[in-house]
Amino acid sequence: MTHPIDLHYWPTPNGWKISIALEELNLPYNLHLVNIGAGEQFEPDFLKIAPNNRMPAIVDPDGPDAATVSLFESGAILQYLARKTGKLYGETERDRIEVEQWLMWQMGGLGPMAGQAHHFLKYAPAMDPPNDLPYAKDRYRNEVARLYGVLDRRLADREFVAGDFFSIADIAIWPWAILWEGQQQDLSDKPNLKRWLDTVGARPAVIAGKAVAAENRSNLQDDKNAQELLFKRKG
Repeated sequence: MTHPIDLHYWPTPNGWKISIALEELNLPYNLHLVNIGAGEQFEPDFLKIAPNNRMPAIVDPDGPDAATVSLFESGAILQYLARKTGKLYGETERDRIEVEQWLMWQMGGLGPMAGQAHHFLKYAPAMDPPNDLPYAKDRYRNEVARLYGVLDRRLADREFVAGDFFSIADIAIWPWAILWEGQQQDLSDKPNLKRWLDTVGARPAVIAGKAVAAENRSNLQDDKNAQELLFKRKG
């Protein structure tokens, strides 16, 4: 008997990665919302499984050696779920090499850079007092554009990021890339990226995963309390 995985989640790009993966893998899960705008990521029970006070996190009762395991960090969770099921990781060692390098590209490049672009282009100017910093806005807008150029060229001769198979690399990248407008990007010269965004976005499991608790997604530009918690809290 497969026991449901406990998913600790909020509808953000990193949260979407795991809800999409669970839907793609058809794994049962119990949803536990972690309202990051209300500071629930700092509660002691959550910190026991996610000491970096970031969601998503999972608890799997059917972990290795039939023992419960908890994981934080979205990339690590994706790798765990792919290994657990033998899916979304390709068929060969060369496939896995491709998947892992593009997963790391997202974790170390696109995710942080797009996150900073969102912060300085959308949120910092709306803070009290406003922080409208032209250098920071240009820096992160331009770096995200460079990364999308890399991705567009990669997709010129393959259907998905790691090759001709859908993988956790696609799942990691897509939730950040669909927010390209908020990152002030132009995709008119990136037809391969645009095609890939549409292809991945049409998958039923991707649609279902992104829809999880979508009604709770808020606009941080208007939420001063959330800004204090997310952008100014130390520790």
